[in-house]
Amino acid sequence: MLGEGILRGLGETARNFAGSFVSAERLTTVQYPEERVAPIEATRDFPFLVYDGEDWEAGLRCVACQICEKECPPKCIYIVKSTDKKPDALGKPQIYPARFDIDISVCMSCQICVEVCPFEAIKMDTEFELSTTDRFAGLLYDKKELAKSNEHYHKIHPTEAGEVDARLAEEKMKAEAKARAAAAAAQAKAAQAKAAAPPADAPASPQPAAPAAKASPASVRTAADAVASPEGDQQG
Repeated sequence: MLGEGILRGLGETARNFAGSFVSAERLTTVQYPEERVAPIEATRDFPFLVYDGEDWEAGLRCVACQICEKECPPKCIYIVKSTDKKPDALGKPQIYPARFDIDISVCMSCQICVEVCPFEAIKMDTEFELSTTDRFAGLLYDKKELAKSNEHYHKIHPTEAGEVDARLAEEKMKAEAKARAAAAAAQAKAAQAKAAAPPADAPASPQPAAPAAKASPASVRTAADAVASPEGDQQG
C-alpha cells in the first residue's frame, strides 16, 4: 500500500506523544525546585578538593604539584605553592597550596584535573545550583570554598570513593612495610658492625721484646784494651 510506512511512523509518533502524558515511565518532568531528581553517581559538575579528618586545612590531600593547573584545557585553575611544609592528616610534612583557585565560570567540567591527579586530591562534585549575580568574584572559588570532606565524596560517589580509599590504604601499608624493612636492615647492619668491633675493655696483647743490640767491633776492642791495660802498667 502506498504510504504505509509513513502511516506507521505517524502512528508510532502519536502513541509516544499520548503515552508521555499517562505512562509513569515517560513522566520524567518534575516540579523543580519543589521536586528534585536524585543525580546518578556518575554525575559531574565542578571540581572540589578532598580533605581527610576534621580540619580541612590540615587534611587537604593536595600537595600543590600543579599538574591539574598545567593540564586544564580552559586554564581555570590557579595554584601558588607554599614555601614551607606543614603536617598533613597523617602527620607527614608536606608542601601545600598557599593558594588554590578555580574559576567556575570558565570550567568546562571535563574532569581532566581528576584524571591526572596522582594524589586523589581533586574530584567532581554534583552541585549545580551555583547561580549568582556576581559573574566574576562570585564564581571564583578559593581553596576554602573548594574543600569538602572525604565523607562528602563517599556520599556523592560511594563506589568510586570506596575504590580510592582501598587503593590509598594499600599504598599506605606498602609504604609502612617498606619503612619497617629499611629500619630492620639498618638495625641489623648496626648490630653486625658492633659484633665485629673488639670490646673496649679487652686487655691489650703483649708486644714482643725488642732484640738485644749487637756490640760493635769498636766497643769490643775498647773492652779488650781495658783488660790489658793493668798488665802494661805493672811492666812499666
